[in-house]
Amino acid sequence: MDFVLILGYLGALIIGVILGLIGGGGSILTAPVFVYLLGIEPVTATAYSLFVVGIVSLFGAGKNLQKGLVDYKTAFTFAVPAVISIYSVRKFLIPVIPEVIIKFNGYILTKNIAIMVFFAILMVTAAISMIKKNTTEIESKKSNINNYNSFNLSVLGLLTGLVTGIVGAGGGFIIIPILVLLAGLSMKKAVGTSLFIIAINSLLGFLGDVNEVSIDWKFLLSFSTVAIIGVFFGIYLNQFINGKKLKTSFGWFVLIMGAYILSKEILF
Repeated sequence: MDFVLILGYLGALIIGVILGLIGGGGSILTAPVFVYLLGIEPVTATAYSLFVVGIVSLFGAGKNLQKGLVDYKTAFTFAVPAVISIYSVRKFLIPVIPEVIIKFNGYILTKNIAIMVFFAILMVTAAISMIKKNTTEIESKKSNINNYNSFNLSVLGLLTGLVTGIVGAGGGFIIIPILVLLAGLSMKKAVGTSLFIIAINSLLGFLGDVNEVSIDWKFLLSFSTVAIIGVFFGIYLNQFINGKKLKTSFGWFVLIMGAYILSKEILF
């Protein structure tokens, strides 16, 4: 096993540990690990990311199902349009995007650059959310809720699916505030329901890639296994580490990573 592959598996372990420690955020690193550490081209990397995120979230969702922390009505109201959106993006939109999107004044915007720039913008947005928001702030805004609105929830599911389909990240940082503010769920139930939604979205969305990209199943399953081990290790470490402080620190790390990807893809 070469050194780069070892670094890739170390990245998988770190992704799992972060997910186990703070309940989200780690999946935002999955595609960059595939692209920048392992040299996998972005379209395949986002497909791989959907699979890894889906499998890891499935394990987390299983624990929450046992504890009764999944709201099925909300989950399916959000997940059904999201799955349709993700599958459609992966199956029909991504394959038809031209390899060269635009040429301007000597600058060439390719499909791969566009995907990574969009991903970096999402990373920066997620980082700001992790740095600024906390459980108390989000919970306090629940007083603004009037009624459970299935239509609005479905529309937001559709839009979240569009983002998830393009970048291959779980989108928990988008889903959790929506479930708390719009569906009126408690934070714990929102986290549990979000993991359930992410597992459904990611795995079914990945099906849109099965016949579109070449998949190295041996590598993908081994990478996912290491990430799952990381999740259980992270859950164990959660007993000794302050998750809120870690989330803020991780937010700064993601912000730096997002800025690095933006500068690399746009400037260099």
